[in-house]
Amino acid sequence: MKLLIGGQWAQAVSGRREDVTSPFDGSVVGSVSLAGREDVDGALAAATEGARVWRRTPAHQRMRILLQAAALADERAESIAQTISAEAGKAITEARGEASRSGELIRLAAFEGTQLYGDSLPLDANPGTGFDKVGFTVRQPVGVVVAITPFNYPSLLVLHKVAPALAAGNAVVLKPARTTPLTALALAACFVDAGLPEGVLSVLTGAGGELGDALVSDPRVNKISFTGSTPIGTRITQMAGVKKLSLELGASCPVVVLPDADIDAATAAVALGGFVNAGQVCISVQRVITHPKIAGDFLDALVPRVRQISTGDPGSTETGMGTLITEQEAERVERSIRAAVRDGATLLTGGERDGAVMSPAVVTGVDPDSPFSQDELFGPAVAVSIAEDWQSAIAQANGTAYGLGAGIFTSDVSGAVRAIRELDTGTIHINWTPLWRADLMPYGGLKGSGIGKEGPRSAVAEMTDVKTVILHGRPW
Repeated sequence: MKLLIGGQWAQAVSGRREDVTSPFDGSVVGSVSLAGREDVDGALAAATEGARVWRRTPAHQRMRILLQAAALADERAESIAQTISAEAGKAITEARGEASRSGELIRLAAFEGTQLYGDSLPLDANPGTGFDKVGFTVRQPVGVVVAITPFNYPSLLVLHKVAPALAAGNAVVLKPARTTPLTALALAACFVDAGLPEGVLSVLTGAGGELGDALVSDPRVNKISFTGSTPIGTRITQMAGVKKLSLELGASCPVVVLPDADIDAATAAVALGGFVNAGQVCISVQRVITHPKIAGDFLDALVPRVRQISTGDPGSTETGMGTLITEQEAERVERSIRAAVRDGATLLTGGERDGAVMSPAVVTGVDPDSPFSQDELFGPAVAVSIAEDWQSAIAQANGTAYGLGAGIFTSDVSGAVRAIRELDTGTIHINWTPLWRADLMPYGGLKGSGIGKEGPRSAVAEMTDVKTVILHGRPW
């Protein structure tokens, strides 16, 4: 497939192409043009003009086009799911679940783009000001938005950026992950086929270092929305200059299991929350913190559940967990598990690798200060550690550089309230794991996990600027 530049399909200036391959068996799924710096310039030039046109398009007309794009995403959901599974190695049942949410996410964003309310200002509350002045705020699109998206949810994480940006009246240049460009192009086709004006959306495929650096540093860009690792997010902040930023970054999400927890419910949730998409989810369960009284019972119930997760061909409906995105990533996770065992942890199950396929792992006796707990793993392994009391459990949960999501299992309302107050994460789940997200809810982290919030209402707000207007009359 060619690049999408300014709403028109085009060959990259370089003329180079790259195959997109399956992480499961290496087969060629498709091919894309490799964009270069000349294509970045072309896309930004188109976006600058597209932003001028789109911001002057009434919200009801923008919504109509987005609703048509949503209908097309619904119609094409099975095709998009097959593309996700093929290029990302995601189990087809998971891919279908992801693709089925695409249309509704676009509709949510389309609605929020029509709801850009301002505030009236009580200026007479200011000493020295009477009733002769009226003040209010208005929102307007920021202009040109650069969206940089990862491989792990190549449909949803594209749409969580593109749909709100378009709904708010912005032009977008999308740089999808190099390993999963086909899904992004298929989604872009839904918007183009729905009648999106020329210049409002471009998709650039190719090397993240070359394209990303050029995009984020360009003065024509008004807003950057990035999902990826904390080191790259830090690099973006250093290169971007004075621009609006939304950064969804790394995590090492904890789950605290208190002595009064429902063990069956907790283990069922962890067995799901730790291994969806082969653990390649920023809100995946990476750490479980248990009390000594129930640690043995918890592991006795968890390990059999994890062993029941089937791996293999992502295209088969019998497969419960697909591949990692590349064999190199699987090798990295394998090394991390081995390092944890060398440091004194015990591997209870899993950890075997066959190419990019790994069996889901449970590792116990993990030092909370070890890299296996502190660093983002982004793979199918759950680390289990012990906390002697409430204070040490919360200290462990908060004891990393990240703060994206956390879960706590307890039957005590007081414990739940205390967790809400003391856990330093952007989202807290009571009697569930962090791996749950409604597309409409605010979503984002604290500390090294990022800046800003996603979710259509929050993202539309992030994709707009606020102006204050004062009407000056005569004193009376």
